[in-house]
Amino acid sequence: MKKSFGVFLFIYVFLSFNAAFGQEEVIRQKACDNPDIKAQADSIKKLFIDKGWAVIKEASVTMESQYELPVIFPLYQGTWYEFVFIGEMTSRLYEVRMYDWEENQVVYQKKMWGDVDGNIISFTYIPTSSQQFMIKPLQVNKKKKGDLCGYFILMKRIK
Repeated sequence: MKKSFGVFLFIYVFLSFNAAFGQEEVIRQKACDNPDIKAQADSIKKLFIDKGWAVIKEASVTMESQYELPVIFPLYQGTWYEFVFIGEMTSRLYEVRMYDWEENQVVYQKKMWGDVDGNIISFTYIPTSSQQFMIKPLQVNKKKKGDLCGYFILMKRIK
């Protein structure tokens, strides 16, 4: 009986250590620090707040060129939302696709580097049902493959 308990304890401790040290491969999203993008985000937030909007979520994220970065969040029926994505000014292409829970594409926007507000994609959305939505922003940059800065802002109309 004591031998089987000892074997059980050894296996438990071994698996616990293995699980604890096996988490080195977890992918964690990193924030980025780009003062130009932060200044743009602050200006956009101030503009919208002055017009009766409230910031619900915002985040700076590190992105990789040519790869979408999925972001999932709940939206509620009949509420007026504004979504803003700001990419690096040196990227040449910016896209945002938004999908409902059934994976139907409900929004698509594309901007190019030469556009007046090329690195900013902004759109309004009023969901017809309360559910989870997924936004997939993407930016393409020839010079930088990784460590591209992106900034997300999700706002809700309150006035």
